[in-house]
Amino acid sequence: MSDLSTPLGLGTPGAEKKRRPFGVIASVAVVGLASAIGLYIVAVDDPLGGEPVAVTRIEDVNGSIDRDEVTMVGVKSGSGEILPPIEAPAGGAEVEEVRPPGGAVAVSLPNGDVASLSLPTLPLPELQEDGPHGPLPRVSEAGLRPLDAYARPVPDYVGAAPKIAIIVGGLGLSQTGTQEALRQLPPEITLAFAPYGNSLDRWTARARQDGHELLLQVPLEPFDYPDNDPGPQTLITGASPEKNVDSLRWLMSRIGTYVGVMSYMGARFTADTEALQPMMSEIARRGLMFVDEGASLRSRSDEAAKATRTPFARADLVIDTVASEAEIAGRLAQLEQIARTRGLAVGSASALPVSVRAIGEWAKTLERRGITLVPVSAALSAS
Repeated sequence: MSDLSTPLGLGTPGAEKKRRPFGVIASVAVVGLASAIGLYIVAVDDPLGGEPVAVTRIEDVNGSIDRDEVTMVGVKSGSGEILPPIEAPAGGAEVEEVRPPGGAVAVSLPNGDVASLSLPTLPLPELQEDGPHGPLPRVSEAGLRPLDAYARPVPDYVGAAPKIAIIVGGLGLSQTGTQEALRQLPPEITLAFAPYGNSLDRWTARARQDGHELLLQVPLEPFDYPDNDPGPQTLITGASPEKNVDSLRWLMSRIGTYVGVMSYMGARFTADTEALQPMMSEIARRGLMFVDEGASLRSRSDEAAKATRTPFARADLVIDTVASEAEIAGRLAQLEQIARTRGLAVGSASALPVSVRAIGEWAKTLERRGITLVPVSAALSAS
């Protein structure tokens, strides 16, 4: 009886006995290997032990990179989580540096080489202070703003190509929706988190690890408030400036590592300059930017931002006002036209499944059409 003709479940007599020594040998080998790995982990001081890593190779062709230059490039690029700076030996030797995977951003070094820097996933201690409701962003003693430290840098090689910034909001409310947005959207897309979700620290850290720039969505009073209520701690025109600033601080303490706040609803509030200015002053004082989601034609947020010297950007279009693939495709085409005409266009959208899917697929086609995706902070230098 051959192996091919033997019925399932019936082995050749003696076959099991023959195989047994190999199983014993394999078991001993596995146990030995596991023991060796355990001893190595205990004996070796490796802070990245067990973590996946990526190796970036930087060729110092001219031998001109030093610690100060690399540190300065890191700060300028917005990365506050710089690993020990590169020390390049003389003579153009190659230097290898280990960095966390995901979120890597290319930046130009002084000698023309390109290095990879990772975005900070946790708030930097020097950019936080204790507030009445939790930790709040602040400008460091050295003058570094959260806007600068947490921004996703735009590589110099992007140059004068037409640029589009896309903000997808409503993250953190749905576990599934947030996970799908992180899976489908490229890291150049800016993600705006609502302040009411569960596990926000975990989701924002994951988003930063993937390379996304973050915004905090701030609920502002719409015209039909309170019938249409954006949520707890909504800033309203009838409240005192002190009450609105206190509500803003509660909202600001919900997440960290964000570059600014974005309006959520708020057609009535953004039409009232007197109500806007205390909010804008607090945002500017904390080293953040304000982004108008672009939903209201009556908004005067640009005037209030100018009066308070608040870094400001406004979405040119809401991409998914009508949540259908055809309408979203049409809005994205409009954004492309604006970008080609003005150099940069900004669009906002919600994390609806149809929106996330459409934006993710559209983003894959941009490079061949000569358009570059950039984070929303890039709109500040273009304005």
